[in-house]
Amino acid sequence: MLRAIVFDLDKCLAAPEEAGVSFLEPVIAAIRSAGVGPFDGDGLDAALEDIWRLAFDEVAARHGFSESMTRAGCDAFRALRMPGPLHGYGDLTELHDFEVPLLLVTTGFRAFQESKIDALGIRDRFVEVIVDDLDAISRAGKLRIFEDLLYRNGWPASEVLVVGDNPESEIAAGASLGMPTVQMVRPGVAPDVRARWRVGNLRELRALVDKLNRGADSASND
Repeated sequence: MLRAIVFDLDKCLAAPEEAGVSFLEPVIAAIRSAGVGPFDGDGLDAALEDIWRLAFDEVAARHGFSESMTRAGCDAFRALRMPGPLHGYGDLTELHDFEVPLLLVTTGFRAFQESKIDALGIRDRFVEVIVDDLDAISRAGKLRIFEDLLYRNGWPASEVLVVGDNPESEIAAGASLGMPTVQMVRPGVAPDVRARWRVGNLRELRALVDKLNRGADSASND
């Protein structure tokens, strides 16, 4: 029987691209003005694509940003706020039908991530919302956050489900602790065998959770 489900936010419950490419233009402009390097032609396109799907510190490392470029990008992200409502993926009403406590753990700049959650109008569906804040002096990271959740609540790792899109972030953190993992394969997300199960939407996830709570440990991996 599952005790709780821990969700990721971006590419799991909401598409970051919903805000539109122009929304991130201040970030791109700030990085371009801070230095030269990968921000020409294909390099710029690749970095922009990664900014939609990865935490900014990962983007900076992957694309070899200089210190000044990274600092400029961080400053620009700190100023971002969602200007209006977001719809998220079309199945968010399914969150009301899960019969176990739901938690949300998301990585990014705190004020920006909080503004996205409020723009989606889903905060009250979660018993706890935690931002893995890129600005924190001593950043926790999802592994430590998950460890703390298990310890504080007295939950066995095997009874808390981790749901997200990134096999190198929340999926890896959950698996390393012995937590069952589900990859949410939204449009643009590549299925990855490192997750124990894969689903395409919240309706499929709810069906999987129902099977697990009935003791069907052999639920399909497809």
